[in-house]
Amino acid sequence: MFEKLSTSWELVKASGRVLWADKELLVFPIVSSIALFFVSLAFVVPMAFSGLFDALFSQNAQIGGLIVGFAFYVVQYTVIIFANTALVGAAMIRLEGGDPTVKDGIQVAMKNFVNILGYAVIAATVGMIIQRLSENKQGLGRFIISLVGMAWNLATFLVVPVLAVEGLSPLAAVKRSAELLKKTWGEQLAGNFGLGAVTGLSFFLVILLGGGLLMAGAVLNLPLWALITGAVLLVAVLVLMGLVSSTLTGIYTAAVYQYAVSGEAGEWFDADLVRNAFKTKLPAGL
Repeated sequence: MFEKLSTSWELVKASGRVLWADKELLVFPIVSSIALFFVSLAFVVPMAFSGLFDALFSQNAQIGGLIVGFAFYVVQYTVIIFANTALVGAAMIRLEGGDPTVKDGIQVAMKNFVNILGYAVIAATVGMIIQRLSENKQGLGRFIISLVGMAWNLATFLVVPVLAVEGLSPLAAVKRSAELLKKTWGEQLAGNFGLGAVTGLSFFLVILLGGGLLMAGAVLNLPLWALITGAVLLVAVLVLMGLVSSTLTGIYTAAVYQYAVSGEAGEWFDADLVRNAFKTKLPAGL
């Protein structure tokens, strides 16, 4: 457990060094978050007033609600994948010894926009199918569906860098991602803690500490303005942590791709750390 957390912390530090060298990489998750906010407003408000929002989440979802919901998913995925492709494209330039700009990242994403849109459609379709199946299953059935979802997430882990670097079609990018993982780490893969362990623990500690201070302030009858200020600061810290976490994840994904393709992690990442990005499950009894 502690060894895995130590490895995760080293990955965070390596990704952080790249971010420190190229702080403009933070622009991509910021723009993505702002765009997603307006996309949500553009869909959710009309859906709520038209009744499609309730229909979408009802047991007998209407066709209209499903179509609008699917369109919402596609636009969301397009925004997210576009920003991630730009981020990974810029990060790859840095990992290969260059000095990327925001413009460089955007150019990478724009060049592959058609493929990004195609993959967004595929990801939205798979996401909606898994969600629907999970809602209609209980117990073992839901567990099996969750395993299918985990397998999909693992197989598509390197799709974004494949899109950014190799410019393959969506289906070819999914196949290439799975092949790289299988070739580099073996057929029986199990996700490691990765960056999620450290970032998840960091979020938990900040929420625990911040929430505890706010509760203590309420018990001590601090002025309302002080409690509101504290709550706003806590939210701001969590938002900033989320943006940094997204950027570090994009950098880390680029490093994993570089290692899978070339067998080298470059000057920013220790090859052993990236090699342990995934572990192979041994057959029972070994």
